[in-house]
Amino acid sequence: MPRTSIFNMSLNKIYPMLVQKAERKKRTQAEVNQIICWLTGYSQTELDAQLAKDIPYQTFFEEAPQMNPNCVLITGVVCGVRVEDIEDPLMQKIRWLDKLVDELAKGKAMEKILRE
Repeated sequence: MPRTSIFNMSLNKIYPMLVQKAERKKRTQAEVNQIICWLTGYSQTELDAQLAKDIPYQTFFEEAPQMNPNCVLITGVVCGVRVEDIEDPLMQKIRWLDKLVDELAKGKAMEKILRE
């Protein structure tokens, strides 16, 4: 898949995949939502509204109220690429979310995932 095609994918196609990844490892949709809200600054109500709009993934991140200042503490590898080395700001945000959901699926404690 070309790198930018994920930018145009519907949030409503990607969100269920994030939830399924977590649920396969006995984690919950509520935990995925908590991670998304922590990272992007959306409230649960705002997240629900974005999901109801069926927007592109790029728009979801562009409209995010405020990326968490601790997002710079997210490090590691996703899809063979170190998230801290990604130069495209939008792709980095997408990979940060992927990394956080990966950590959730691997059983990491929520306090550690949310860099608290």
